[in-house]
Amino acid sequence: MKHGYPVIASDVFPESCKELRELGAQILDSPADVADKADRIVTMLPSSPNVIDVYTGPNGILKRVKKGSLLIDSSTIDPAVSKEMAVAAEKRGAVFMDAPVSGGVGAATSGKLTFMVGGPEEEFNAAKELLSCMGANVVYCGQVGTGQAAKICNNMLLAIGMIGTAETMNLGIRLGLDPKLLAKILNMSSGRCWSSDTYNPVPGVMEGVPSANNYQGGFGTTLMAKDLGLAQNTATNTKTPVPLGSLAHQIYRMMCARGYASKDFSSVFQFLREEEGQ
Repeated sequence: MKHGYPVIASDVFPESCKELRELGAQILDSPADVADKADRIVTMLPSSPNVIDVYTGPNGILKRVKKGSLLIDSSTIDPAVSKEMAVAAEKRGAVFMDAPVSGGVGAATSGKLTFMVGGPEEEFNAAKELLSCMGANVVYCGQVGTGQAAKICNNMLLAIGMIGTAETMNLGIRLGLDPKLLAKILNMSSGRCWSSDTYNPVPGVMEGVPSANNYQGGFGTTLMAKDLGLAQNTATNTKTPVPLGSLAHQIYRMMCARGYASKDFSSVFQFLREEEGQ
């Protein structure tokens, strides 16, 4: 909207649209209603079943999509589902592209996300024009599903890195190191990573991150567990060994079962501290 585009929106939770409405967006009841009025649609949903429903369900986009519409899905889902949606869209004369995002809540708020785009190359510039309003980086990855592949690989590394950072910080604290000092040393040494220098999991080390706010906001543990599950599925299908990815998946699933599901995924630090106390 800040870039001058009129916005029509719909969400299963109407309260999510309250702020948009106040800013002048038109809010409609269903994805089908949106498709009736807009020919460029961006969706972002929690999981594969939600995407299938929003595109092909009784009130889905494809029920009333206009021919020539550009459909961009920024959910993180199974690449096979992205391919299915692309086929279904093509039958209705529309173009479907997958464009999952990375960067977290901070980058979303400031319009600096990274979009990983899969779909017909000739449609990439049209997608990039829209996505550049929300992202600092819009990267073409290949055919439909390759955006998802890039995102799943990124999040597997992110999960492994976050667990490693949390373990390291916890060990250092138990050895008597000040957490801020340890973080400073890591961030000027070879152990530095995004989880240590931008999104540190230890409360009190950084401002403006979920660990400074009782792990509220950010990227939920349940979503990280879901993404790691997608990585596991694709690793199984391609016979790819991912021992640390598998372990990270188990740790985040365990966290979901222990009451961390809605906390930010950096709460793995708190989880490790609890584990040692037993």
